[in-house]
Amino acid sequence: MSNRVYIFDTTLRDGEQSPGVSLNAGEKLEIARQLARLGVDIIEAGFPITSQGDFNAVSTIAREVRGVTVAGLARTNPADIDRAWEAVKHAEQPRIHTFIATSDIHLQHKLRMSREQVIETAVAGVKRARGYTSDVEFSAEDASRSDLEFLCRVVENAIEAGATTINIPDTVGYTTPDEFADFIRGIMNGTKGIEKVVLSVHCHDDLGLAVANSLAAVLAGARQIEGAINGIGERAGNASIEEVVMSLYTRRDRYGLETGVNTEEIYRTSKLVSKLTGMSIQPNKAVVGKNAFAHEAGIHQDGVLKERTTYEIMNPAMVGISHSNLVLGKHSGRHAFRSRLVELGFSLSDEELNKAFIRFKEMADRKKEISDHDIEAIVENEIRKVPATYELAYLHISSGTTIVPTATVGLTQGEELVEEAACGNGPVDAICKAADKITGYHCRLASWEISAITAGKDALGEVTLRIAENNTDKLYMGRGISTDILEASARAYVNAVNKMIYEKKNGKPVE
Repeated sequence: MSNRVYIFDTTLRDGEQSPGVSLNAGEKLEIARQLARLGVDIIEAGFPITSQGDFNAVSTIAREVRGVTVAGLARTNPADIDRAWEAVKHAEQPRIHTFIATSDIHLQHKLRMSREQVIETAVAGVKRARGYTSDVEFSAEDASRSDLEFLCRVVENAIEAGATTINIPDTVGYTTPDEFADFIRGIMNGTKGIEKVVLSVHCHDDLGLAVANSLAAVLAGARQIEGAINGIGERAGNASIEEVVMSLYTRRDRYGLETGVNTEEIYRTSKLVSKLTGMSIQPNKAVVGKNAFAHEAGIHQDGVLKERTTYEIMNPAMVGISHSNLVLGKHSGRHAFRSRLVELGFSLSDEELNKAFIRFKEMADRKKEISDHDIEAIVENEIRKVPATYELAYLHISSGTTIVPTATVGLTQGEELVEEAACGNGPVDAICKAADKITGYHCRLASWEISAITAGKDALGEVTLRIAENNTDKLYMGRGISTDILEASARAYVNAVNKMIYEKKNGKPVE
């Protein structure tokens, strides 16, 4: 049996199904390109039949991202499969991923089908997909709660129909590692032709066991693991790709398995997904959380200073977290700034570098020392191609415990500066109302979150918010960074409004 484990990334499909997450085509393409740099084997780019926007995103990724298999999800009905093929057909390595549920609870309450009907539908779907491409993945939804004997029959028929990858999902995160390993062995022993295909697993994290179940499955013989960056996805999420990969690497003495992932791209990929989805990474998140390589206890600090491996089982550099001795501040020049960007993995054009360097200098006037996290935040914020109908020129706030909060906001529209003032029930509310006076749109603030990107009294704050026009449900996400949280809020609000205006004028999301 091969010692190679294939990594199937579903950040752009299952990950986007996280409540409150909606990625436009441009954001999906940016993540897909980074996933290709990361070295995943398969990118599940979306579910093409669900919407025209999802179809366009999958199609764009298929055309523009090379060196990786691009998959489109489809139910086993003809329309889904045809649409999936139309979306992925221009990929360098196209895959159709088709599925149908196999558990009795799904058959009875959702599908209202007999077991024989499920087998017939699965076979027809796989055959139709195989008519388009030789790379067909079949998934038995809710497999872990399915009758094993029946599941083996379904899988056997799917293989005979032409499936080349068989996926066994723990769709609701119900199983446990020892149980799932036995289940995988049961499938391998009870299914004719299983040795001809790649056996895959797709585990959810409802009981916090998605990564553990995935690792148990590969010990039992599975050779593809499906998951998402940062573990995002439906409900409690999916198996975390970075945790799976680093577990296999760190404990290769136990598993004897390898992936094709470039681990040094893990941190950057995690940050990008967090930024574009608006889902913050918890500080104690394994591998990529800001505390993952932090040491507070004196005993731990002493041990790490003497020998890193006393308390670190992974080298942070392995996942792309650098520790540079180069200190950047207001006296630093463009050359030092560019060098640091290269060390952090960024490749900027001259125009992008100029914009980032200006923001760096502005921040350096406020902060004594600029950290890697500061630089990452600057670049990630400046490099986004958001059509700027309005840009924040200035912001004045009057607020306190005994006065009504008031904001005076200046926005530029082209060469014109427009100014308005407004009162609110707080400074952020006042900022939003003043901006609405300028733009002519009346928006409600659906959510507002702030996180400190760096430490200290002069910490860089990042605001992530979502807005919607009054009486509508369509949400637009905005992000803003500054050492001043009110300025960050204003930048985030204007960023979201610009996205809304662009979509209204062009009839499509911002690319």
